[in-house]
Amino acid sequence: MKKTLPIVASAAAATLALAGCASGTAEGDPTTSPTTSPTGGVSAVSYDCAAIAEGGEGFGSDEDVAVLAGLEWCVGDDDSAKVQSPEPSSVSATATLVVDAGDGEAIEVGKAVTLDYTITSGADGTVLYSTYTEDAAETLILDETTLDPALLSAFTATSEGGEIVFASLDATAQDPAEATVYMAIRVTEVSAPLSAAEGEEVEPAAGLPVITIDEDGKPQVAFDGAEKPSELVVQPLITGDGDTLEEGDTAVVHYTGWVWDGEQFDSSWDRGAPASFPFVTGGLIDGWIQGLAGQTVGSRVLLVIPPELGYGEAGSGDAIPGDSTLVFVVDILAAL
Repeated sequence: MKKTLPIVASAAAATLALAGCASGTAEGDPTTSPTTSPTGGVSAVSYDCAAIAEGGEGFGSDEDVAVLAGLEWCVGDDDSAKVQSPEPSSVSATATLVVDAGDGEAIEVGKAVTLDYTITSGADGTVLYSTYTEDAAETLILDETTLDPALLSAFTATSEGGEIVFASLDATAQDPAEATVYMAIRVTEVSAPLSAAEGEEVEPAAGLPVITIDEDGKPQVAFDGAEKPSELVVQPLITGDGDTLEEGDTAVVHYTGWVWDGEQFDSSWDRGAPASFPFVTGGLIDGWIQGLAGQTVGSRVLLVIPPELGYGEAGSGDAIPGDSTLVFVVDILAAL
């Protein structure tokens, strides 16, 4: 099963943040605190490198695109890919260059793209992170509101099988000369998630919060007459007939989250784009893992999550006090 973007340290984290990191968190979303993945060079791999030269379309300033055109695209004997510079190089802002446009399904805003990539330092070519060594191809949703414009433009200029160089600046670098990082990206798969839940409607049990859908398609939660449970409640509202969501997948979802008998604290619908999360224990609150595992794509699920399966005694920021029971409505749009 494919997995999604790990949050890695230093330059890699900065690059992924600029990439939109579809699994990036808003306050009170179901992700737990990010963990740091190991970084380091790729050992025992022999690379065959060739000049990129003009490549395809470039996005960013002419000067920065020219820097990318001066890099070399390197393919390892393990079929991994990276870029390297014959000498230290840098950019002034984010920029992209299409190395190979691909010949598969066209990439469009709203689609899910699965990637392999390697991040290297512009200063000395050190490999900072690689999905190849982690065996962790990653999936993100192309979203105009979160994705860096140069990267979004490059994606929509390519198709499945495409290859892209993305350059960005690591704001945490102590030395400006070491701030430039390069990401060699391969698009291995393109798919289109559902836009909303679809399937057979289910009559919910009595005593639960009442869910209505407003004229914009966003769920609203009413607590009048609801009885707060002490255990996890998993109530399908729509049962889809798609693939089953399992641990290790990328979950593409729309969701809204509320504090019991209180206010909404998060909503992907309000942000205007679905979210994608690594559906793995430790990456999401336990209530999501226990409540959504085994549900099918196309389903809409009401989750009522007790504190011990949510944010516990600590809560999360100002929006979720400690010991809060949480209510989520989740549309499962894809399991990748």
